[in-house]
Order: sequence, then C-alpha cells, then structure tokens
Amino acid sequence: MTDRAIKIGLILPLFSGDAGKVVAAARAAEDLRFDGVFAFDHFFPPGATPDRPALEAFTTLAAVAASTEHIRLGTLVTRVILRPPGMLAKMASTIDVISGGRMILAVGTGDPIDRPEHDTFGFANLSVKERRAHLAETIAGLKALFRGAPYPWSEHLPALKGPLLPRPVRSEGPPIWVGAQSDEVVRMAARTADGWNGWGLAPPKFREKAQVLAEAASGAGREVEATWAGIVLLGEDEAEAERLVEDRRKRGMDDGVAFAGAADRFAEYVRELAKAGATWAIVVLAGPPGRRQLLADRVLPALASPSAD
Repeated sequence: MTDRAIKIGLILPLFSGDAGKVVAAARAAEDLRFDGVFAFDHFFPPGATPDRPALEAFTTLAAVAASTEHIRLGTLVTRVILRPPGMLAKMASTIDVISGGRMILAVGTGDPIDRPEHDTFGFANLSVKERRAHLAETIAGLKALFRGAPYPWSEHLPALKGPLLPRPVRSEGPPIWVGAQSDEVVRMAARTADGWNGWGLAPPKFREKAQVLAEAASGAGREVEATWAGIVLLGEDEAEAERLVEDRRKRGMDDGVAFAGAADRFAEYVRELAKAGATWAIVVLAGPPGRRQLLADRVLPALASPSAD
C-alpha cells in the first residue's frame, strides 16, 4: 500500500500495438510506485480508422499480471457486449489468479463513438435502454459466477451454470466498477457494483455524481467507491503546458483533455478530486515522452499523507 489518500493509476499504451512497450510501461509504473495500470478495451482507437493498431485488453493484462508483482491492473472500461458473460468472467477470474488478486474489472455500455468497431467486427448495436438492461444483468451474472453460484436465464443473458474454476483469489471475485455519466447508470453502479468511474469530470461535477452514487448506495445498504479517470497534459511549468496545448491545437487534436497545466497544479487538482470523493485518479498521459516520470517526481510526493494502515 502507498501512503497516499487517493490512489493514482495510469492507462497503458495499448494503442501503440507494441506488447513489449506495454509490459515495460507497467513495470516502470510499478517501480515508480503508482497504484494501478489500466487498459482501454478497443479493437482500434476510438475515432480512428480500423487500420490503426490496438492490443486486445485481457490478453495484454494477462502478460502484465505475469510481469509485475504488486501493482493493481484492470480494464477501463470493457463494453460488456463484446464478450459473452461466461467468457468475460473466466478471463477476469484467470487474470485475478495470475496476478494474485490484483484484477479490477471496470465495465460499461459503450458510447456512440464505438459504433465503427461494432460494424467492423460484427458486435451487436443495442438501444440505450437495451444496453443498460444488458449491463445490469451482466454484472449480476459476473457476481454470481465469481462467488461460485449459478445465474438463471434473464432477458439478455442465458443461464450461467458454472462453476468457474479455478476460483478467483478473492471470495467475491475481482471488484467490478461501472463507467458511466448518466445518473441512472451511476445509481445502477450503486445498487450492483463495487465502484463507479467518472470519465473526465471536473471536481465540482464529479462531486455531484459521487453524491448521487453515495445516496443510492446508502439506500441499498451498500458502500461503493467513486473513481475518476481522464486525459492529462502535464508541463514542467505553465509555460511548457501552454506550448503543449497550442501544439495540440495546431495539429487539430480535440480529444477532451481533462487537465492541462503544470505538474504542481495537477497535484492540487487531484486533491480536489479526493475531497469530492474520489478514491482513484487514473490518468491518460498526453504530451511528449517523460510525462510518467514527471508525474512520479512532482505529483506523487505532493499527494503523500500519513498512511491509514
């Protein structure tokens, strides 16, 4: 365990198409004492053409699990429509076994930007209502299999008899997070999952959503953690950050950067997220090489606090 009040994770570079680079990035993150590494789950980068590379998330995470010792690892997020629920449970459980109980399974319904992947590789395109119902049923099915119980037939899922062997390391299986923006799905996470992830939300908006989560979880007699993720562009100072932002603008890159600024100021941003209820901040590092080291050198120490252990 680190001595930070909020855990810091990094998104792995699966869009490089280079497995060695991904494993090296995970090892470096562990050496630098980050808390987790996470994989986007796409068959090619969102918004790009199908001829752009992307490593498959779960097989890559298995390699990361076997190549690291302590760091948490997981998806952020996997669309549940991409794999049958029994297969998804088996893959997540196996990575949990390989890693000694370090797997986090973050799931979601997907967004309109994912439609080209579905059309290219033959995945179903469900309505918003259908996607949400399918997500809720999938979470219930995963939870049942993880704890060694069967799951009965439901509207969108077949019966899942199991058992799932070998069992995951933890008795209830890997924690399941739900990536969502809508209050309806945030409340679903509160009722059914172990965590919620809010993508790219500024601290005030994150606080609002975290409150929705907490109220719904309390009403269900549960505790569910709130987590944050987003694209971050760090500079050594504000002047460098401004140059990097301008460079992205000139290249036509409009990819929803959640934070752009000096590394020291990002530490304060993360503290604000923690005050808003976030237990994790998971970062997609934009910009030139060296940003991971910059984050480790300037942000992690600033977030240190007396350990609760």
